[in-house]
Order: sequence, then C-alpha cells, then structure tokens
Amino acid sequence: MQTETGFFNARIFDICTYPQFHLTLVAFLLNTYFVRKDFNKVSLAGLVVALGIIYGDIGTSPLYVFKAIVGNNPVSDLLIIGGISCIIWTLTLQTTIKYVILTLRADNKGEGGIFSLYALVRRHAKWAVIFGMIGGAALLADGIITPPITVTSAIEGLRTLEVFKDLSQWTIVKIVLTIITLMFVVQQFGTVSIGKLFGPIMVIWFSMLGILGLSHIVDDVAVFKAFSPHYAIELLTTYPRGFMILGAVFLCTTGAEALYSDLGHCGKGNIRVSWTFVKACLILNYLGQGAWLLTQKGQIIPKDQNPFFAIMPEWFVIFGVLIATLASIIASQALISGSFTLISEAMRLNLWPKLKINYPTEERGQLYIPGINTMLFIGCVAIVLIFKESTAMEAAYGLSITITMLMTSCLFAFYLYTRRVRLSLILIYLVTFFTLEFSFLFANLVKFMHGGYVTVIVAGVLFLIMMVWFKSRKIKNRYVEFVRLEDHLPVIQELSNDSTIPKYATHLVYMSSADNPKEIEHKIIYSILNKKPKRADIYWFVHVDVVDEPYLSEYSVQTIIPNEVIRVEFRLGFKVEQRINLMFRMVVEDMVRNKEVNITSRYESLSKNNVVGDFQFIVMEKFLSHDNDLPLYERLVMRMYFFLKKISLSEERGFGLDSSYVTIEKYPLVVSPVTNLQLRRIIHS
Repeated sequence: MQTETGFFNARIFDICTYPQFHLTLVAFLLNTYFVRKDFNKVSLAGLVVALGIIYGDIGTSPLYVFKAIVGNNPVSDLLIIGGISCIIWTLTLQTTIKYVILTLRADNKGEGGIFSLYALVRRHAKWAVIFGMIGGAALLADGIITPPITVTSAIEGLRTLEVFKDLSQWTIVKIVLTIITLMFVVQQFGTVSIGKLFGPIMVIWFSMLGILGLSHIVDDVAVFKAFSPHYAIELLTTYPRGFMILGAVFLCTTGAEALYSDLGHCGKGNIRVSWTFVKACLILNYLGQGAWLLTQKGQIIPKDQNPFFAIMPEWFVIFGVLIATLASIIASQALISGSFTLISEAMRLNLWPKLKINYPTEERGQLYIPGINTMLFIGCVAIVLIFKESTAMEAAYGLSITITMLMTSCLFAFYLYTRRVRLSLILIYLVTFFTLEFSFLFANLVKFMHGGYVTVIVAGVLFLIMMVWFKSRKIKNRYVEFVRLEDHLPVIQELSNDSTIPKYATHLVYMSSADNPKEIEHKIIYSILNKKPKRADIYWFVHVDVVDEPYLSEYSVQTIIPNEVIRVEFRLGFKVEQRINLMFRMVVEDMVRNKEVNITSRYESLSKNNVVGDFQFIVMEKFLSHDNDLPLYERLVMRMYFFLKKISLSEERGFGLDSSYVTIEKYPLVVSPVTNLQLRRIIHS
C-alpha cells in the first residue's frame, strides 16, 4: 500500500532517493557555511590554491613581455631600463592598487568578476548592464588568445637548445595544437585531481622566475634604476614611438581582470598575501631579463631568441621549457574554467542564451559547458593556425582586455557611489585609472591591423548575442500581461470540481514569471480555462527569482486555497544551478511532512490505497506571431532572438525539469499588433 511517505517514489521525483538527496543537501549547506565563514582567512592551503588558480595568466607573462618590448629595436639603456620601469609601475598601479587593493573590496558574498560587480549595482542602475555586457564579451574574446600565446611561447623555448635550434615553426604548431586539443578534451571529465597539482607546480614556477632573475641581476646593476618612474616617463616621451611600447608593456597585467574574476576560489585575504610573493618573483625575473639584455647593447635580438629562456643555464633549458609548458597549461585551464563561470553567470542574469551545463565532479565551482568549450577550442585552434608564431600573437594580444578593464573601472566607480564614498575620491579614482587605461587602449589600437581585429570581431559577436538576448526580453515584456489571480480563483475552483471535464493531471505545475504573488500571467489563465480546459486537483504556480547574491538558495510557499491553489517562489543566487525538479520535490516533501498539502490521488480507487497523484509541468514556449507590426530594428532583434533560441537549451531543460513530465504549450508572441490593416466588406445585392 502506498502512503504519503511513498511520495518519494512518485514518477516525477524518481531522480534520486530521499536519503541521497538530503545527504547531498546537508553536505552542501555545511560546506557553504564553513567555507564562507572562513572565506577570507589566510591559510597555507589557501595561498597554494591561489597560486595555482589566480595567477596563471599574469604569472606566465614573462614568457613574452620583454620579447614584445624589445621587438626589432636595438638594445639600449633607455629601452631596457625604461621598459622595466613601465612594467614595475604598471604592476603597481594597475594590478596592485586597482585590483588587489581596491576592486577586491567589491566582493559579492565572496564572489568577484565583472558580472558579480554588475549584480552589486544593477538594482541602483539598470543601465549599468551595458558595461557588464561589453566587459564580459571583451574578456571572453581576448581570452581566446591566451592559451595559444602562452603554450606557443613555452614550446618555442626548445629552440634555445642547440639540438632543437632548427625546429620548424610548423612542428611547433603541431605540438601546440596537440597540447591545446588534449587540454580541451579533458575538460568534460573535470579537473579536481589535476587541480590539486596546480598550486605546487605554480609554486615551483614562481620560485624559478625569482631565482633565474636574481641570478642575472648582477649582469648589470643599472637595472635597479628602473624603480624610478622617471625612466618610464622618459621612454614614453623621448624614445621613437615610445608611447606605442605601452602596447607591449600592457601584456604584463592582462591577467589582472582574471585575478578579480577568480576571487570566489580562495578569498581576498589569500589573494593579497600571495600577490606579494608573485609580484616579487615577477619583478625579479624582469630585472634579470633586463640585466642580461643590457649586456647585448646595440644588438637586435633575433626573433627566435627569447630573453626569458636566454637567461637559463643551457643544462636547465629542457626543464625550464617543461615547467613553462605546465604553467601555460595551468594558465589556459584557469581561463577556460573562468569562461565557463562567466557564461553561467550571464545565463542566470538573462544575458546569454541557456546552454547545457554539466557538473563533472561534486567540487564546488566545477562546471563544464560543452558549447562554450567547443567555441573556445575552435577559437584557439584558429588563432594558432592564423598567427603560428608567438611574436605575431603578441602583436594582436591585449586590445580587447583593455576595454574590459575600462568597463570594470566604470562599474567599480558606480559601486563606490552606491556605498556613499566621497565624490572627490571617486573622481580621483576615475581620473587616475581612465588616464592609465585609455593610454593602454590607444597604444593597443595599433594592434588592430596586426591581428587585433580578430579578437575585436569575436568580442563584437559575443556582445551582439548578449544585446539581442537582453533587448528581446525588454521587447517581450511589453507583451506579457498580468492579471489578478484572485479574480480567476472561483472559476479555477469550479473547473477543478467539474467532473464533466476529463482530468488533465492530479497536480498541474506552471512556471510563472510574475514577481507579484497576487498576479499571474494572462497566458497561464488562458491555458487553464480557454485553450483546452485543464482540470486538476491542485494547481501549482512556481516562480524563480534570480537575486544578486551568488549562492542564495531559499524558497517560500503561499497556500492561496488549501489543497487547491499553491504558489512556490524560489530565490536563487545567480551562481546557483536551477534544478527546479529536485528543488520542487524538496518543497512538496516538506509540505507533506508538515501536513500542509495532501498529494494523494483524488481518484476513488487510488485514494483508498493512498496512491500519490501524478505531477505534470506546463512550460509556455513562445513563437513570433505574424500579427506583429514591429519597427525594423525590433524585428531584426526578435528574429535573431528566435534563431538563438532554436540552438540554445529548451525552456524545460533550462529549468532543470525532466522532459518526461513536461508539456510544452506554444503561444504566439504578439508584441506590436498590426493596426493599419485595410479591409473592406463588400455587400452583395
């Protein structure tokens, strides 16, 4: 005999067993409580994790920064000392002050990144979404070039060895493509076990950077003059095309935005402490490369000679290349995982089409988006095949990320304003970093014709997708009509008790977008009463509210008519997976336990044996009606929206519903009804 406790075996909820579900839930809550409670505490484990996750991009920059600064120019005191001075003060102003000290303060319940920052300010200014979309698109686009440039720079180091001196570029390309392919293939399996090695490997990497640099500083101690900003200013103002060198200098700080995006992995305390070690190792390495270069005064460094590998003892080069390759893979892995996180946040904030998300492990934050993985893989392969050499990639790298940094500056300034920081201090912040970042932007604009157009075009396409998805939602909202639920309750009750109409389901569940619990979409009422009367014993209206807090997960229940009409509202953070099937199951189980609802079937034979009634979800799917008279711009937006919708995740899968228990109802989207249709009746005599 099936009792109410047998509810857990009902078909709609047979995804997992009751004990497993609650053990998982308890583990999640305990993990959330203790991890967030000690989130900003500094620990040795946290510092090692920070080294493995946070600094991959910025930590591998010594592979190509000085090579890009020197280029085809003859080595001179001003070029080298001025270049190092630019690097030191860029790392100090842009990375340390802007990101490590200031921007990390804007943590959204421990989470960072441009979309987390937007979530902090969006309730104060809806228009701020434009900064988030531009910044997010540019970050994704420029990130496509990070794996190719880091892996290629590392593999090209083999040419430092005499035995590999004649290694062809096409052979290097094949090696790079093999590494990148393997890197993207393993994404689907998760990276927990590999990730445990990231920290120790990066400790070795940064230690190697510091030791190599320190061993060559004595080659020419004049490099210490680089700590004076005077030499940076002199280089930019007096050296031929000196200002353009900023485009190469900027490569030393491209990972600063990723540093903020990865805040949620280990907390601001661990980031700030570990940055002290990282910055020291980076500067030591740049000083060592500079000192070695000063011994080559007047010479033009061959294109295939990288100062980074030149300062290594010959016996160590093979080990150096191996460690550099591992570090570049870690940097690329961090960027790929960060892209998954960025897109998942955009999806929750309704800025990106819904895509399939897999969770390969139980590790928090581990997610895999097949569509984005494929997009990044194709982009990285294309970059390698188009540019082939790291030198060519350097010429295209960094243009888009400057735009992201500018957008972060705008959002952070507005964040300071919402926190009632003095306007004079906000103005100082904007003047300082706008001056710095616009200088980098203008210097990087020269890269547009040298390949920078690739990332700009990609960023433009990504931004267009976000804009279409956002604008179409605004257009659709003009059509959505809400009515007062209480006005229709008597009719719904009569329908529920009308035995002349065949019963559609025992429990009928509608996904509703009505924020006001007293309202309901007119289309839902139409679906219940008019389209094909749907008689049910209990009508459930489920609403999902995505909130600004990243990991909030709570719900409320409003019993409108006991055992007849119930509204459930989920308040989920923008980083919480919307597994409505499982969450709704938990809600009903809790209500059964508290005797708030009777879910037993109302059929006499089944009710007598306490059999649980069936559940059926109704998801409303829109299509653009021909009866629209939209302006050209809006018509194009809606057509692009429905094209994206066809290739994106369906509504039921986006909500995490089991398609076996979902009915899709199509209804026309009439945004702007045709009003100027001329039709005349002819009366026959």
